[in-house]
Amino acid sequence: MPKQLFPSETLLHGAEKSKRVFFIFLSFYVTSVSLEMRTFAEINTAKKKKMASIEIRKVTTRRDLDTFIQVHYDLYRGNKFDAPNLYRDEVRTFSKDKNAAFEFCEADYFVAFRDGKAVGRVAAIINRRANEQWQRQSVRFGWLDFEDNPDVSRALLDTVAMWGRERGMTEIVGPLGFTDMDPEGMLTRGFDQLGTMATGYNHPYYPQHMEQMGGWEKDNDYVEYKLYVPKEGMPEKFLKIAEMVQKRYNLHTVKIKRSQIFGKDQYGRKVFDVVNRTFGHLYGYSEMSDHQIDEYVKMYYPVLDMNLLCIVEDWNTPGHDVVGVGITIPSLTRALQKCRNGRLWPFGWWHVLRALKMRKTDVVDLLLIGVLPEYRKKGANSLLFYDLIPWYQKYGFKWGETHVEMETNDKVQSQWQYLDHEQHKRRRCYKKPL
Repeated sequence: MPKQLFPSETLLHGAEKSKRVFFIFLSFYVTSVSLEMRTFAEINTAKKKKMASIEIRKVTTRRDLDTFIQVHYDLYRGNKFDAPNLYRDEVRTFSKDKNAAFEFCEADYFVAFRDGKAVGRVAAIINRRANEQWQRQSVRFGWLDFEDNPDVSRALLDTVAMWGRERGMTEIVGPLGFTDMDPEGMLTRGFDQLGTMATGYNHPYYPQHMEQMGGWEKDNDYVEYKLYVPKEGMPEKFLKIAEMVQKRYNLHTVKIKRSQIFGKDQYGRKVFDVVNRTFGHLYGYSEMSDHQIDEYVKMYYPVLDMNLLCIVEDWNTPGHDVVGVGITIPSLTRALQKCRNGRLWPFGWWHVLRALKMRKTDVVDLLLIGVLPEYRKKGANSLLFYDLIPWYQKYGFKWGETHVEMETNDKVQSQWQYLDHEQHKRRRCYKKPL
């Protein structure tokens, strides 16, 4: 007859069974934790290796500078919105013996490498004239480019911050160039819009990196507009205001010859004097020196279509003072995209020539539109477009791209009210205390 278990024995048997289950569970838990800790350790090791593979090198030779310039061409190859600058123009901009901005600026350039490949770049700049004018101790970061890797963007900006801190700066701001004649602001809206030579373009992930890094805040926002050229005729408001301004204030538009830019009339210098006086009060602006003006005159005027340049003069003054200027050019973006690595040779020159001389583009870029403050309230701005719109129509331009405008600059933006227009791009300058 089988042996019957007493209640106490039943409890003991259950306890033994529970004990075995507990130890099995404990063994499984310890093994899982061990595997999980190993996984975390492997992840951390991988992260450290990834961080360790990012190397920042300072540009010290011409070969280094070529690498710095090449980064942008590589990151944007095939991009249908970017306007890559010509290689020779980039070399001039970054060369201390060729760029007159170095009279009052200090700069160094850095390239980020990942596993031996150049994957990012940045310029560290101190514009001492602007800092003095605006009572700030700012180091600027400019020409910032990077692959979609937070370690790269952070390493580049940390390098600029350290560089500025070593020189006594208390904040880092940007993207900004040496002066207002360089690209400003990081594109935050309008990634599907055609870029311009003067304003630049960046991938959508750039501002995402700035937000993810933390510590950065808005310093200034810019807006840009697309202005649609009337298919025929002149907007009635422009026509009435322009005719009134000419009669009431004796202000007139003038077409000049190329010889007058460099000759005794010195229209080239007069134009940039207006630019200095017009933009002097705007964010971060530093007045152009005589040497800089000479550089820009030699750089821009030889390639200008003089029909797309408009001068406004005050004929009440003995010398017919220049009080307003409009410098516009056919868009070169599509042509520049066909210049491999920014070179004009072997075929790039042909595409640029077609855009400049044959005007094989639908777009006109408004490089510089400036009227002295005391003449804006007189309606002098209307005279510029009273003169230029008929030429845009003759050349077959469909729309114009404005330069960057501060979002708070209502006076400038109000001049577009008589044209069909669209605010299609936005840019931001960031700042961070050091």
